[in-house]
Amino acid sequence: MNIEKIKTLGELKKAGYQSKSVKIEMRDNLIQILRDKKNPFDDIKGYEDTVIPQLQTAILSRHNMILLGLRGQAKTRIARMMIHLLDEYIPYVKGSEINDDPLHPISRFAVDLIAEKGDATPIAWLHRDDRYTEKLATPDVSVADLIGDVDPIKAATLKLNYADERVIHFGLIPRSHRGIFVINELPDLQARIQVSLFNILQEGDLQIRGFKLRLPLDIQFVFTANPEDYTNRGSIVTPLKDRIDSQILTHYPKTIDISKTITSQEAHIMPEQKLNIEVNDVLKELVERVAFEARKSELVDQKSGVSARLTISSLENLFSAAERRMLINGEKKAIARINDLYGILPSITGKVELVYEGELEGASNVAYLLIGKAIRSLFEEKFPNPEKAKKSKKPNPYAEIISFFNDGYNVQLLHTDSQQTYEQKLNAVIGLKQLVETIIGKGNQSEKFLMMELVLHGLSEFSQLSKNGLEKGVEFKDLMSGMFDMRQQKADDDLGGYYEEK
Repeated sequence: MNIEKIKTLGELKKAGYQSKSVKIEMRDNLIQILRDKKNPFDDIKGYEDTVIPQLQTAILSRHNMILLGLRGQAKTRIARMMIHLLDEYIPYVKGSEINDDPLHPISRFAVDLIAEKGDATPIAWLHRDDRYTEKLATPDVSVADLIGDVDPIKAATLKLNYADERVIHFGLIPRSHRGIFVINELPDLQARIQVSLFNILQEGDLQIRGFKLRLPLDIQFVFTANPEDYTNRGSIVTPLKDRIDSQILTHYPKTIDISKTITSQEAHIMPEQKLNIEVNDVLKELVERVAFEARKSELVDQKSGVSARLTISSLENLFSAAERRMLINGEKKAIARINDLYGILPSITGKVELVYEGELEGASNVAYLLIGKAIRSLFEEKFPNPEKAKKSKKPNPYAEIISFFNDGYNVQLLHTDSQQTYEQKLNAVIGLKQLVETIIGKGNQSEKFLMMELVLHGLSEFSQLSKNGLEKGVEFKDLMSGMFDMRQQKADDDLGGYYEEK
């Protein structure tokens, strides 16, 4: 159908246009997509066997739906991708506020215009991108915002009395007629506002002030909600929940690999960063492990969830931490290090809700603990467990490294160390290079040094070495001197506090 030539109702009829409801339209398009072995939600990773099949079933059933899940689980992203299931263009009565179907008008304006002009009624074409409306539910949303209200200015301008339905100013929902309407964070809507949605969902008609309107609205409703909001900020009133046909539960990525794919897809890394900064897959995996550790930590509020945005922001910060060092040292290239993980602290502290014990610990300390646990779990996968190696009858592969530090040596890895300085410091640790080459293999140069650094961090997580946080980096030393330093620092703090109080 050549829509450029069709400009009147008569031409539309002559072309044989058949009207469809929006839900039938989405159903028909989904049927064709599935037959063609395609996926309209291809950008959504990790939901292929869980959420997507339920979503497709709901669309085939012509259901209004609610996506229920914790924050950062792509609920809004899924809703926005539904526009790809709409026809590219649909006709509507030109000038209509609510996109009236020329063949089935429902507003007073469209009905009167067609009665007056007949087949000469002008029509226009609406693109699918303009058939999507999204509203974030907030406590200040009113019935007038969503449904509509009497407009005194319109009444005065058109010289109409308030009994004439033409004085109505339609809200967002009527203006979404023949499209998709999304309400994000549904529990945040006040209960009386939720009640106003009853009739629209069940009967498809409106109630505005004293008007007896029966507008058979044609809308695909999609709601999103966080289960935690049911108790924290509000709830979905039971009769409304009963009128939502399908409830679809979302979830976080179930594997590290899926999580890495999502993070790489969503992170906004500048082209020059991708060109000049090397970030090994080991570091990308550590970023994901931080989120996985947070999602099972007793210090983090699991009901609030740990958003996928944590890993996305963390990866961006990881690139930037390496870039900052490159700029400071006047280098042309940079290789990200384990130590750069401490540059992602701002991405963690702002995105995890802590329980009471976590608040006592402090957000920064919790973030350090999560990074430490991520390092420990990865280290244990790639290298022998130091505790088991110590008890084993076989030679301890870490003996030379630990002896090096027991002899009084320490290693400070600073955030601003040049690549040459960084490599020199790691090479100075007796037995470190040989261990990595024996267990991991020689590999490429940058990965070898990354693994050498991982060994030091890993040994400290297993309490074989002491790791002290410095303002400019970290310091590794033998365990006993590290414990003495901590006791001395605590004593100094206590003594200082005593004199300060006196």
